[in-house]
Amino acid sequence: MSTLSTQETSNSSSSMAPTFLLVGLPGLEAAPSWWSVPLITVYLLSAMGNATILWTIALEPTLHRPMYFFLFLLSVSDLGLATVLMPTLLGLAFADAHAVPAQACLLQMFLVHVFSVMESSVLLAMAFDRALAICRPLHYPALLTNAVISKIGIAIAFRCLSLHLPLPFLLAHMPYCRPQVLTHSYCLHPDMARLACPGAWGAVYSLVVVLSAMAVDPLLIFFSYGLIGRALKGVGSPEDRWKAGQTCAAHLSAVLLFYTPMILLALIDRLKLPLPQPAHTLLSYVHFLLPPLINPVLYSVKMKEIREKILKRVLPAKVGCA
Repeated sequence: MSTLSTQETSNSSSSMAPTFLLVGLPGLEAAPSWWSVPLITVYLLSAMGNATILWTIALEPTLHRPMYFFLFLLSVSDLGLATVLMPTLLGLAFADAHAVPAQACLLQMFLVHVFSVMESSVLLAMAFDRALAICRPLHYPALLTNAVISKIGIAIAFRCLSLHLPLPFLLAHMPYCRPQVLTHSYCLHPDMARLACPGAWGAVYSLVVVLSAMAVDPLLIFFSYGLIGRALKGVGSPEDRWKAGQTCAAHLSAVLLFYTPMILLALIDRLKLPLPQPAHTLLSYVHFLLPPLINPVLYSVKMKEIREKILKRVLPAKVGCA
C-alpha cells in the first residue's frame, strides 16, 4: 500500500507519467489468484461462443444475408472487446501488476473504445435491418443489397477508427494535474480524461466523440423499435405478430444487455449517487464482459436457422440421421 501511495504522489505532475496505476476488483486484492479462475472461464467461453458464430456464418452460404452479416460483425466486436481487456485483467490476477506503461494503456483505451463503438454501431445497423424487414418486407431485398451492406460495413469501420484515432494522441499530450491512478482494472477514456487539468480542450473532444455514439445510437435503436411496434399493430393475426416479434427478441436482449449497465453508470456518475465502489466496478465488468459471453447464447437459442447450422457443423452425422 505504501508503494502505491508513493507511486501516486510521483505521478502527480503536469505531464503524462510513464505509467498509469490500475486497481483490482475491490475486496479481492488479497487473493488475486481466486478471481482469475472465473475470469479465464468467462473469456474462454466468450471466445469459443463467438468463434463458433463466426465459423458457422463464414462456412454456410445460406447465411450470407444482411442479418447474419451484422451478426458476424457483432461477434467480431465481442471477441475483440473481450480480448483487449484480458492483458491488464490477467496481469492483476496473476502478478498483481498495477503499473501499466502509458503507451500500452493508451493502446488498450483506443482498442476498447473502437470495439465498444463498433458493437454499438452494429446493434444500430441490426435495428434498422429489422425495421426494414418488418415495416417494408416487399422492398427489403431491393433496399439491402450486397453493395449497400458493404457500404454499411465500411461506414462502421470508418466511424470507429476515424473518430477515435485522435484520442490516444490527445490524451498523451494533455497536461495532467492529478495522480495518474485509474479506478478500473483496464484503461478507459473517462478514467484517463478526468485526470487532465481543468480546461484541457482535448478532454472536451474526447467526451464529444464518446457521447456521439453511446448517446445517439440507443436513441436511434429505440426509435427503430417504435417503428417496428407500430408496424406490428397492423399485422393480421396474433401468431403473425408473435413470429415477427421473435425475430427481434435476440437483438433487443443484446441491446438491453449492452446499454443498461452503461446507462446506469452514466446516471450514477452524473447524479453523484452514493454507490459503493465495488458495485460501480461490477457494473463496468458486466458492461464489458457479459455481452461477449451471452450474445452467442442469445442468438443460438432465439434464431432457429443459426442454431440448426451450428448443430449441422458440430454434429453432422447425428443431424444428418435425424
